[in-house]
Amino acid sequence: MTKRGEFDLIAQSLAPLSDAAHGLGLTDDAALFAPQPGHTAVLSTDTLVAGVHFLLEDSPGDIARKALRVNLSDIAAMGAVPRGYLLNLSLSPEVTDDWMDSFVAGLAADQAVFGVTLFGGDTVRTPGPLTVSVTAIGEVRVGRAITRSGAHVGDTIFVTGTIGDAAAGLRLLTGKDVLGTADAAFVCDRYRVPQPRTTIGPRLVGLAHAAIDVSDGLIADLNHICDTSSVGATVRARDVPLSFAGRDAIKRGLFTLSDAVTGGDDYELLFCARPEAGDALKRLVSSFDVPITAIGEITAGQGVSLIDDDGNAIALERTGHNHF
Repeated sequence: MTKRGEFDLIAQSLAPLSDAAHGLGLTDDAALFAPQPGHTAVLSTDTLVAGVHFLLEDSPGDIARKALRVNLSDIAAMGAVPRGYLLNLSLSPEVTDDWMDSFVAGLAADQAVFGVTLFGGDTVRTPGPLTVSVTAIGEVRVGRAITRSGAHVGDTIFVTGTIGDAAAGLRLLTGKDVLGTADAAFVCDRYRVPQPRTTIGPRLVGLAHAAIDVSDGLIADLNHICDTSSVGATVRARDVPLSFAGRDAIKRGLFTLSDAVTGGDDYELLFCARPEAGDALKRLVSSFDVPITAIGEITAGQGVSLIDDDGNAIALERTGHNHF
């Protein structure tokens, strides 16, 4: 267990992550944030619990980075630019001073990557499990935020990156499957350290009619867009983008396409745009070296259908992760 008291921990470990303008050096109980003129604040919060959202044996730095990144992914999905975050820690007995130092180092590294600082938060002790809550704060021009409710019939459905790697990584880490060494390292890293598309998200403003990040699973999250927009959707199974590791796992019978589209933790951007937006999206791909793939269409009606090459619906046992 960490030997530092609450205020020593804050002053020695967390205050260096803050700044005077917003976090006030963590000397006050609240922070200050004013969006730029003509912008509105965007806020997102997620709670990660040991044994549910991460493995306790994961490195403290990776736990910190995942907690921050899953929130930055939500900011990106609204087309916003991240500015800072709040951090709440419920520290269990296994948290030592060395563990905390590694955790803070992970946050410091990602602050440099994503251009954010710690605005404030809270620290408490708990008998367990270890719990990390982050609230990310960003900004977007007034009236320009991308929400889930703007999908139109006839829109093309796009997704960044590849789908299913994190689900394969979790299966591997929990002892369910065995992959080749290189593939194992790749998919485990995709589970432990997501890649929020914070540079692409703001560039989708004016292109995407609706967007969400893939956290609960591609099918489940597309369902969220459909429900909110009062539309349906069709996804072509053959067009779902898979990494080499994902394709290899499916080929070897260790994983299925159903696992990939319902597994979650991808933190890719799933969005709907007019079909002619394809050319502009190709320019984004060349700028950021992240693939953007058209996987289906928004339709009239309700619900999401995953279809095969003959247009037949593929039965799924579930659509994605459900927290309850």
